[in-house]
Amino acid sequence: MSGSLIIQQPGNSVVTDLGRFRGPRFGLPVNGALDQFSARAANILAGNDDGAPLLEITALDFRMRATTDILIAVTGAPLHLTVGGHECQQWEPVSVRAGETVAVRRITGGLRAYLAVHGSVEAPVLLGSCAPDTVVGFGLRLAEGIELKTSRSVPPIRQPYFDLPLFRLGLSRPEFNSHSVVEVTDGPDVDEFGDTAGLLYTTEYTVSARSNHIGLRLGGDLPERQSSAEVLSRGVPVGAIEVPSREELLVLHRGRGVTAGYPVLAVVTSRSLDVLAQARPGHTITFRRTTVPDATAKYRAALRELENLRSTVSTVFALLGIGSQPGWRQLAPAAGS
Repeated sequence: MSGSLIIQQPGNSVVTDLGRFRGPRFGLPVNGALDQFSARAANILAGNDDGAPLLEITALDFRMRATTDILIAVTGAPLHLTVGGHECQQWEPVSVRAGETVAVRRITGGLRAYLAVHGSVEAPVLLGSCAPDTVVGFGLRLAEGIELKTSRSVPPIRQPYFDLPLFRLGLSRPEFNSHSVVEVTDGPDVDEFGDTAGLLYTTEYTVSARSNHIGLRLGGDLPERQSSAEVLSRGVPVGAIEVPSREELLVLHRGRGVTAGYPVLAVVTSRSLDVLAQARPGHTITFRRTTVPDATAKYRAALRELENLRSTVSTVFALLGIGSQPGWRQLAPAAGS
């Protein structure tokens, strides 16, 4: 029989992946995990491909029960993780026995956590991705009683192994604070804001409760566009910073539409998009200008760190027999599947 995860307390959680990269050519947002680094790390720590489906848990408490022995990893914002009532560490592989409850509580500092299961979970796919899309009404938002199918079982790893240095895998965990510094590069329309463009770098902005997967809304002193010329609708990148009104700054995130008609003042770097993904309402943000080469270098450094983590995890899992018989077994498909 196949294994499953039974959702007991869904909170605000969805099944997602790294995004629908084929979507923009069809007019659909890329979507996917907002904190890409944490999502990638969770899957790597669980022994999966970076883009495998996993759970994104936002702000609220979450509980699930496993029907088979599994291996999980939880990353993202600091939180209280328990398995079978026992406290466990984030950013490390964790064994879960059949029947045990996994609980994620008290997400603090940041906003989102990511829970990956070795072998991943089943989810519907659109254009190669399971990422939810509110525009077309696609995606798997979790509710109490939902069962997520799993394909692999991992017998419990003897607990003493988790105290050995081999499970200190060398990944530098991101810092989570109520104030964040976000790096940006100049946008294509920065000159249209004249001298007021400098306000972006001297103002402390506050995250609005109206922020969501589509974009962060920030309150503070706003740069003003000096030109009155019409801006034609055009393609806009994830991370584009717009000033759509006199009331707030808008930073487009992964759920943004692929076109817009507002001038783009600046563009948030890939690494800083992960920072913004963890910004809670009431948190404050300041922006810092950087260059495209520097932003690219930091992004590549993060990818190298994740690849080094993958190499370490692969070595450790091989030593423990995870990923090859008899350390794990492929479960038979459910009847009628």
